[in-house]
Amino acid sequence: MSGRGRFFSWASFAGVLIKEFIQMRRDRVTFAMMIGIPVVQLLLFGYAIDTDPRHLPTLVEMTEESPILHALTTAMDTSEYFDFIGVSTSEAESDLALRDGRATVILTVPPGFDRDMIRGLRPEILLTVDASDPVAAGGAIGAINGVVNTAIAQSLTGPLAFAAGAPAPFDMVIHRAFNPEGKTSTNIVPGLLAVILSMTMVMITAVAIVRESERGTMESLIATPVTPAEVMLGKIIPYVFVGYVQTLVFLIAARVLFDVPFEGAFLAFFLGFNLYIVVNLAIGFLVSTMARSQMQAMQLSFFTILPTILLSGFMFPFAAMPGWAQALGTAIPATHFLRVVRKVMLKDGGLREVAPDMLAIAVILVVVVIVALRRYRQTLD
Repeated sequence: MSGRGRFFSWASFAGVLIKEFIQMRRDRVTFAMMIGIPVVQLLLFGYAIDTDPRHLPTLVEMTEESPILHALTTAMDTSEYFDFIGVSTSEAESDLALRDGRATVILTVPPGFDRDMIRGLRPEILLTVDASDPVAAGGAIGAINGVVNTAIAQSLTGPLAFAAGAPAPFDMVIHRAFNPEGKTSTNIVPGLLAVILSMTMVMITAVAIVRESERGTMESLIATPVTPAEVMLGKIIPYVFVGYVQTLVFLIAARVLFDVPFEGAFLAFFLGFNLYIVVNLAIGFLVSTMARSQMQAMQLSFFTILPTILLSGFMFPFAAMPGWAQALGTAIPATHFLRVVRKVMLKDGGLREVAPDMLAIAVILVVVVIVALRRYRQTLD
């Protein structure tokens, strides 16, 4: 008898309700996503995300020692905003440190600084900040005046006390390298390429492979004399060309719509984005070995995209994250590709500057491929 001709039945309702709970329990991936994603978001936003960068790697460029300069470098080293990593003796050395990412801040002290300051000549201290990340640059610029003023005030005592006081006996000149206007789009747009490629490459590959399993065509493919490596390459290479189209459209739009420069070597960018596309396709292949349906493949893909957005340095400064979050972020391919893109597009970087980041992506690729092939063999068995 049809249920439309009778009143609401609590017994029928309870039966459907229990059936859904049983189905939910059986679908462990979906249930884990419903619980896991909110927990991960809570932990990341609560503990890992910080918009106030600290411990920025800092170089002091100077050619001579003096008590005042020693007090200055000591004050920077003890500050929570700066990590004093050494002394640079030339402009070329400082410029290279900024370009390859070893330093975020360069404090340039001119020769005869203490002598000119005592004589009342108001020498200039140059603060060069990597402004490709405007948030990190803003934190450094906001903190440096207090650090420098405190250090010099502590040094100008006794016979030198006449030089202390307000205004400070020197001038601070700020230079925002690689993004003089401090535009947020100059930082966000290059990083957006990493997120777009990650979202599309992982999800497309995972869903496409799982779809074949649902339709039964994967069994036919398994029955043919092909190896797991051949299946993996055959599945991911067509989507490499999809990544090419996305990257070309992105580069044109970034230049035309947002006036984002492309200063560096195209070869370094070309090798980097090819490597990044392949590692994301391999991650998609790995996701497909863990999913039983297209819905699960999409859910697992989203679960990999979440840390890519939050822990790679795309939305929030990488330097502001705690140590454990930076360790997790280092294992994410997007973290290193973001650095490749920003070094090439904004910092006039070449193969030398991006080589460490490309090596990191290559290591992640090898690990993902090994795990994916092992899981695929288990699927065959």
